[in-house]
Amino acid sequence: MNQQELSALAKAAKVYDLGMDYFVGMPHFPTHPPFTFSLGRIHGDLPYAGGLTSANCAFSTGGHTGTHIDALGHISVDRQVHGVGDISPWQDYTGLQKGGIEEVDPIFCRGHLLDIPRLEGARCLDSAYSIGASSLEAAAKQGGVELGQGDAVLIRTGWIQHFSDPQKFIAHDHGAPGLVEDGARWLADKGVKFVGSDTVALEKTPSSGLPVHGILLVQNGIHIMEVLNLEKLAAAEAASFLFIALPLKIRGGTGSPIRPIAVVL
Repeated sequence: MNQQELSALAKAAKVYDLGMDYFVGMPHFPTHPPFTFSLGRIHGDLPYAGGLTSANCAFSTGGHTGTHIDALGHISVDRQVHGVGDISPWQDYTGLQKGGIEEVDPIFCRGHLLDIPRLEGARCLDSAYSIGASSLEAAAKQGGVELGQGDAVLIRTGWIQHFSDPQKFIAHDHGAPGLVEDGARWLADKGVKFVGSDTVALEKTPSSGLPVHGILLVQNGIHIMEVLNLEKLAAAEAASFLFIALPLKIRGGTGSPIRPIAVVL
């Protein structure tokens, strides 16, 4: 492909930003650290020659706060981590020596949107909705997509519409819609490599044992992404696309913020 063809391809592509803003007070899972932020310098604090000034910022965040991806080492079952085995000798409070987020390559693969509210003729799923194999299969058929080896599957519930209301979005007491065990197994059987959703936990909550995390991460080595904004992608009825996401190379980290995009031709 020559430069002219590449330029034409780039101009024809529509890029959808699937990440959410980070800000103080943003929703976060209760067991994970919040996002904190401040300006360390404002314009005028330290002027340079010629009237030039600079502002700078400092922030901290949890690896699983906001739009993010889970490392395989995020979850173990009986201390077993996918591709590692017993994690016990490979961890301390300085980080994971195996199974960390720095092991995740830049993500560049085929992606599919499974729009469950569209399937149900709803704007947003009810908090009690469980997404099982039958819902996923029907949504895939409705979208005309066929899942394959190494693909990314993004499951829309519409729940991101509550993001401005942290208590409702997190839904710690009443729960949120999400994936259940037979749905997770169905996805694993398809050979997908990444599963994401627009909720804070991917799986149906409340959930004391996080069984879907165990099935995807531990049993099958499928990375989980959470807090994706899938609304514009759904409005465009974009069923399949090029999916790109870049985890930060945080050595020993259990997860990382990402800025995911869908590129639709």
